[in-house]
Amino acid sequence: MTFSIQRVDARSGSAEILQQLRDKLSPQGNVVSPRGRALTEEVFGKPLTPAEVVQTICDDVRRNGTPALLRYSTSLDKANLTADQLRVPADDLAAAHEAADPKLIETIGRIRDNITTFQSAILHTDVTITPKPGVKLTQRYVPLRRVGVCVPGGAAAYPSTVLMTAVPAQVAGVKEIAVVAPPTPFGSYNVDMLATCHELGITEVYRCGGAQAVAAMAYGCDVIPAVDKIVGPGNLFVALAKKHVFGTVDIDSFAGPSEVIVIADDTARADYIAADLLAQAEHSPGSAILITWHEPLIEAVAAELEKQVALLQRSELTVDSLEAFGALILVRDEAHACALTDQFAPEHLNIETSAPDQMMAKIKNAGAAFLGHHTPVAIGDYAAGPSHVLPTGGTCTWAAGLSSNSFLRSGSITEFTPAALNQIAPDVVRLAEKEGLTAHARSVTIRE
Repeated sequence: MTFSIQRVDARSGSAEILQQLRDKLSPQGNVVSPRGRALTEEVFGKPLTPAEVVQTICDDVRRNGTPALLRYSTSLDKANLTADQLRVPADDLAAAHEAADPKLIETIGRIRDNITTFQSAILHTDVTITPKPGVKLTQRYVPLRRVGVCVPGGAAAYPSTVLMTAVPAQVAGVKEIAVVAPPTPFGSYNVDMLATCHELGITEVYRCGGAQAVAAMAYGCDVIPAVDKIVGPGNLFVALAKKHVFGTVDIDSFAGPSEVIVIADDTARADYIAADLLAQAEHSPGSAILITWHEPLIEAVAAELEKQVALLQRSELTVDSLEAFGALILVRDEAHACALTDQFAPEHLNIETSAPDQMMAKIKNAGAAFLGHHTPVAIGDYAAGPSHVLPTGGTCTWAAGLSSNSFLRSGSITEFTPAALNQIAPDVVRLAEKEGLTAHARSVTIRE
């Protein structure tokens, strides 16, 4: 299969292509399928922007609850459901678990253990100090009461998303987890996804998706009680809906299409690199970028891409993604590669060089990094232990990936004895009076 992926020689200057790709991949952009645009016109009667679609849906669900949710399930997902059909019955979850491949259930169990091991190791615990006699200061961590998980279900089924979102929440101690997935064969009617939920002990699964499901979880309705936080991936409409409801609830991130940068030197294999780029591109949209200072690798990888893409089930979509969001970039040296990578701040970074740990030490901006020739990103996507829900769109310069700590809220606890209060009182009173807040000052002096 012949196609054209951008080749950039950045040795004599900066690679503007990175900023162009970053702009196209931004969630503020218009990365939506032709089918999505056509459906928008069909449902709303005019070519609304994705942001306008989301605002309309969220406002409608907030005002009208379940009837609005069902209406959008009918018009957008072509699913004629009643209110009592939205929640997947417990019998259906159990039946899916019984019908699933036993080896898949074993795999789910092993991956759950991997995730639990890592997420438990990094989980915050309460910290108490006594910096002075009579002073006790605590930072306390409390799990969220109830969270919602978005599981995609348009072009493929994603039991891995259930694992990578729900298990960290369970490790944190969240008691109520509500999963929403589109009413499709790859979504909430998918045996593997439902079986995964049952294996993890998740009993709340709802047959709804898109912006309407996000709104229902954020605002609550008579079928789906409101949650405290919404996590999980989705298309542009889901991302924009999460942004819209942020403030009413917390969210994990404002995520866009998936991204990878592969940094490689003369020790890297072209077939490995091509496979890693294709793995990201098949998300479609998904950005797949090679950065190297070993010039022969550019053509070798390009040839491997053409060879391997023809073997993929989603070859046409993958080619579209490579042509729109892919690039093979030649740089001057390792330092240049690190600088461009930090500029792009990719969701995934794969370093396939002779000394990947040394290069990693020079790079600050990456959502998740995978080091060495035998650590493909797919290991993190499916099984290693860290969550695959990661910041995209360059936001890893300030945002972190999902983890068990994402499901905790923290607060301080302060306790002073009378003697300790008397010792600190002059400083409190002086600053309060300088600010003109005399009631603050008196609340201290009254106790002297």
